Amino acid sequence: MPANQPAYPGRAVYVVDGCRTPYLKAEGQPGPFSASDMAQSAGRTLISRMPFAADAFDEVVVGCVMPGPNEVNIARIISLRLGCGDAVPAWTVQRNCASGLQALDCAAQHISSGVSDLVLAGGTEAMSHAPLLFRESMVRWLGSWYKARTFGQRMRTLSQLRPAYFAPIIGLLKGLSDPIVCLSMGQTAENLAFRFDISREQMDEYAVRSHMRLANAFDQGLMQEIDALYDSKGKVYEEDTGLRRDSSVDRLARLRPAFDKPYGKVTAGNSAQITDGAAMLVLASEQAVEKYQLPVLGRILDCNWAGVDPAQMGLGPVHAVAPLLQRNDLGMDDIHNWEINEAFATQVMACVAAWQDEDYCHNELGLDAALGKVDEERLNVDGGGVSIGHPVGSTGARIVLHSLKVLQRTGEKRAVATLCIGGGQGGAMLLERTES
Repeated sequence: MPANQPAYPGRAVYVVDGCRTPYLKAEGQPGPFSASDMAQSAGRTLISRMPFAADAFDEVVVGCVMPGPNEVNIARIISLRLGCGDAVPAWTVQRNCASGLQALDCAAQHISSGVSDLVLAGGTEAMSHAPLLFRESMVRWLGSWYKARTFGQRMRTLSQLRPAYFAPIIGLLKGLSDPIVCLSMGQTAENLAFRFDISREQMDEYAVRSHMRLANAFDQGLMQEIDALYDSKGKVYEEDTGLRRDSSVDRLARLRPAFDKPYGKVTAGNSAQITDGAAMLVLASEQAVEKYQLPVLGRILDCNWAGVDPAQMGLGPVHAVAPLLQRNDLGMDDIHNWEINEAFATQVMACVAAWQDEDYCHNELGLDAALGKVDEERLNVDGGGVSIGHPVGSTGARIVLHSLKVLQRTGEKRAVATLCIGGGQGGAMLLERTES
C-alpha cells in the first residue's frame, strides 16, 4: 500500500475480546494437541463469553503456517467444530511468522470496507507436529514400486532401494531456513548481531529479562487472556511451559552457539522457542458492537507491511513501523506499549538500535533524522518469544491481544504490535484503547 494510505479508511474496527492457550514448548516429540485442537479450545472459551451464537459470525480467518495433513484449510475445520455452521465461510492465511497478524489484518479490512460486521480471527500452530518428509529419491522409488506388477518387476525395483532413501527431511528445519539467501533464521540473527555490535552477554541479559518479566506477569495474575488446556490424560496446562524461572546470565553463558558454530552469539537460550499454541480474537464493526451491546478492548487503527533483505529479516519491524507512525502523525513517545516479537533477543535489540541510528534511518528509511528511542519499560513488559515461545502462525494474534490487555490495565492509549517475518518482511499494527 502507499506509505501515506491508511489500511482501514472506512468503518472503525473494534477488538471485542480475545483468548489464547498456554504456549507449550516442543519437547522433541509431537505435543498433546494439534493446531486445530488448540484454536478450537481458545475459540470455544471466547465464544462462550459472547452474547451471540457462533453462527452469527460473518467469517472465520485463521493464520497457520504448517497445518497437519488432516487440517487442510484449517480455518474451516476450526469454524465447523466451533459450531459456526455450514453457512459461515472460513479461510486460512499464511505469511510465515506474521500469519496471525495477517489474519487480523484481513478481518479488519473486511470490516472496514463493509464486507463483514463480525469476524472470528486469530492464529494457531503446532510446531511440534511439523512433518518428516520423504526425500525425492524415495518418492521416485515408491512410484516405481507401485507401478511394478509382476514378481520380477518388484524384485528389480527392490534391488534399487538404497538405505540413504530413508533419511527423512525435517520439515521444521526447512521452514526455518531461507531458500533465497540459503541462511537459517538464526544465521540472519547473527548478521544483525555483527551489524549492530550486539554482544553475547547483552543477548543473554535480554533473554533473562524476558523470563523474569513473564514470571512476574503470571505471579501478579496479569495473563488473564490465557485459558487452560486439558490433554487426554487429564494433565492441565495453565502457564507457558517454556518459562524458566531459574534463568540467569551465568546459566545461559554455558550454552553453545546454535547457528554459527563455534564463534556465533545466538543460542537456544536467547532465541524464541519451538512452541505449540493458539490465539483467537473477535473483531467487530460499530454496528455489531451496538447490535449486541459488546464491550470492547480497543480499536485496530492501522496496519503496515514492509519488505527487507532476507539476510537481514529481523529488521522487518523497523521498516514496517516507520511509515505506520508517519502517516498517523505519531512519534515513538506517543506509543505507550510496544510488543516486538522476540524471534531472537538480538533481533529485538537490533530493531531498537536501528530506530535510534541516524545513518540507518536516513539511508534505509529515507528519513531526515533518527526515528527515536523505544522506552525499555514499555517494551515487551510481560516477556516475549524468548520466554513465551513463538508458534509462528499464532504469535501475531497473541501480541495484538496482549498489547490491548496491557493498555486496558494501565489505562494508557496506544500500542504497536510488530514482528519480523522469515523471508525478509515486517508487519506492524497500530492499536488504541477505547472506553467501553
